[in-house]
Amino acid sequence: MTKELDEIKAFLDEKSEKYNHLKFIETDPIQIPHQFKRTEDIEIAAFFAATIAWGQRTTIIKNANKWMMLMDNSPYDFVVNCSNSDLDRFTYFKHRTFNGDDCIFFIKSMKNICKEYKTLGNLFQSIYRNEKNIYTTLAKFREVFFEPLHLNRTEKHVSNVSKNSSAKRLNMFLRWMVRKDNNGVDFGLWDKIPMSELYLPLDVHTGNIARKLNLLTRKQNDWKSVEEITNVLRNFDPNDPIKYDFALFGLGVFEKF
Repeated sequence: MTKELDEIKAFLDEKSEKYNHLKFIETDPIQIPHQFKRTEDIEIAAFFAATIAWGQRTTIIKNANKWMMLMDNSPYDFVVNCSNSDLDRFTYFKHRTFNGDDCIFFIKSMKNICKEYKTLGNLFQSIYRNEKNIYTTLAKFREVFFEPLHLNRTEKHVSNVSKNSSAKRLNMFLRWMVRKDNNGVDFGLWDKIPMSELYLPLDVHTGNIARKLNLLTRKQNDWKSVEEITNVLRNFDPNDPIKYDFALFGLGVFEKF
């Protein structure tokens, strides 16, 4: 690496350490799955919270908590045991463009996944075992998720990498489930997917900071940009490139860098 890149790496290492800390949970949607102890509950709570993780963080957390409450704060048991009449309570759920119909389908699809694969983790890890890369894992997961009958409108709520989406929320969800360290933020539950293979959850904040640091040249926040910035971060830390999500996000949101 050049001297300039060495300096940027040292800077981002420092910021990653600063934000990859238990206090980060207090203001982040990752607090939703942290309410649970059982792996099956954590996986579903994390996926549902990540699904609506766009917009104001306080609103995301408020609505994600409401979603958990409507599932009697027992996500896995509710999903696997719910009847159609149990789903009526979600009719008026809303988070921005994610409405009650979307919410009901997400629960039905998750029930289908749990029936077929037992857990969400089993599904993701079995796909990765076959595909050996995250890009096709995300594409195959999306196919499985939308196997049940659904409204076309609901498809926009699971990113489609095949159409060059940055898949920010899916990559964030994978970070939560796969990354493992001693800091207590990410869960590290899925050990069949290597941390080294994860991709940056690219959004407006991480993208802007990456460009300001000259780590990303592409202007659009799409999958090609995700690949570009993640390849740079893999040079910084081949084993755990996505720890820098904490740095880039923290610099953008908390420090207005």
